[in-house]
Order: sequence, then structure tokens, then C-alpha cells
Amino acid sequence: MNHGIHHINIHTPNLNRLRQFYERAFGFELVFEHYLEDFPEFVSTLTGIDAPAAHVVTMRTKNCFIELFQWSSPEGKPLEPLRPYDFGYTHFAVAVDDIEATHARLVELGMEFVHAPLKVQVNGGEYGSAYGCDPDGNIIELTEIPNGDNMSLGVLGRTAPAE
Repeated sequence: MNHGIHHINIHTPNLNRLRQFYERAFGFELVFEHYLEDFPEFVSTLTGIDAPAAHVVTMRTKNCFIELFQWSSPEGKPLEPLRPYDFGYTHFAVAVDDIEATHARLVELGMEFVHAPLKVQVNGGEYGSAYGCDPDGNIIELTEIPNGDNMSLGVLGRTAPAE
């Protein structure tokens, strides 16, 4: 049985900076901190990487975990954040109750956004969205979805209505 997405992983050149950002910006809390080199055979088999070494921090919020990695071996390529239209994982979205207030708070923390929050009316509900970046340039979408909407987090785990 599928229980849902468990975590998102981000490799960063500055673990402490990114950890502080996710704590302050979205209230993530530390769950677990370790080093890959403490489990060399397991991690090498799992990832297919010889002699893996990284500092790892796992954090949580209400409905998911985030893993922040700072690899020391092997060395990664320079950070080139993806654009919204590139192939691969280009962003993740954080559900918020008040997009304008959250946007303003994050701007005060130094988060840069592409635009102010946008709102659109769809099927009688008002939806909000704003794209911004974490300190490494990874895209984060703020999304405000009406309560009870079939896209709101409150409906997760419920059986989909029959069509």
C-alpha cells in the first residue's frame, strides 16, 4: 500500500545555511542527523557510489520530511538550479493558509520571489500561488488551496470519489 511521499532531498554546498532557512521559513524541525560514512557498505550499495561521504540532516513539518545533504565525496558539479521548464524535479510546493502573510514574512527573511502572490478563481474557489527560491536557488512554490478542495492536504488519505 502506498502511504504517500515521505521526503524531499536537497544537496547543498552549505548545510547549516539551508537548515536555518527551512527552520525559519517553514518551521521544519530536526529529526535525525548523521554521516553517510557511518554506513559505508549500506550507502554504497544503495546509491551505487564508491566511498560515499556526506553530512545529512532530516527535518519534518506537518505532512512530510526533508533531507538536506552536504556531500564531501564524491564532489558534485557546481549548483545550477533548474528552471520551471527544465526536465527533472523543478520545484516543490508548500501549502499555506494565508499566502500574502506568508509571502511577506518570507520576504522579510530574505527569500526572493519571481512575483507577488497571484490568485485565480476556479470552480468557485480562490487559489493562490507564488514562486520563490531557497538560498541555493531551488524553486519553492507557495500554494493556497481552499479548504475541502480535492487538492487540499486535508483530503489526503481519503478515498477518491467515484466518477
